[in-house]
Amino acid sequence: MSDAPLVILGCGFTGLAAARLALARGRAVHATSRDPARAEQLRAQGLSVVCAPSLTADVVRALVPPRAHVLVTFPPDGSTDALAADALPDDARCVYVSTTGVYGDRRGHIDARTPTDASTDKARARLDAEAHWRRRGAAVLRAAGIYGPSRGLHLRIARGTFRMTEDGAQVVSRIHVDDLAALCIAALDHGLRDEAHPVADNAPVPQREVIAWLAEQLRVPMPPSVSRDEAAESLRHDRSVDCRELQHRLRLALTFPTYREGFAHCLAADGLP
Repeated sequence: MSDAPLVILGCGFTGLAAARLALARGRAVHATSRDPARAEQLRAQGLSVVCAPSLTADVVRALVPPRAHVLVTFPPDGSTDALAADALPDDARCVYVSTTGVYGDRRGHIDARTPTDASTDKARARLDAEAHWRRRGAAVLRAAGIYGPSRGLHLRIARGTFRMTEDGAQVVSRIHVDDLAALCIAALDHGLRDEAHPVADNAPVPQREVIAWLAEQLRVPMPPSVSRDEAAESLRHDRSVDCRELQHRLRLALTFPTYREGFAHCLAADGLP
């Protein structure tokens, strides 16, 4: 376990989970935020925070010391990734959190050898951002659907706002935010460089299975269905994301290897049902 300072560029949902993990291990954590209210919330949890309207090269140079571990979690905007990546010290280790959206409409098994699909604007933007960070030696973790307390399918089903895609037969992969954070920290500690891995839990299953389990736990009816074209883009995919190779390489066992452990934790944390 490293004692290098952790610097989180754009400290959102995943960044905060990583920060809590690092702080619990006694590490110093520095972060950036554009929102003053968010910056105060992060400071209250023990982070040192720079609040700036944009992430400039000067901000990065001032914030990231030599040999730091850098976690990048902000979405691409077409310019910030290049500026920030070029401002990193040469000896900094870096992990960039991307998305399995870079695989486009590919179906079936997805692993580290699966080709990406840049046929959409969103995928091209992500792949361009990945390229900037990989040129600086970053490892890229392409996350499946991220969920956790205060964010996820369980809340939408509880509120009655969720709509299942057709018959729910599509295989969906997901990852609990705490496991994603642990993978990020482990990748930094192990010094992974210039490579990309999809990350998810160990139980890609049909969407309907997860929905039925949650509906039973919440004691609510199964949600209605909509056509594939009406469904949210993230629920139209039908693929099984395989993260076992990376877990083995990092010697990391997931805390929430299936949706059952993960959503049971979320339901308890969010006071549901």
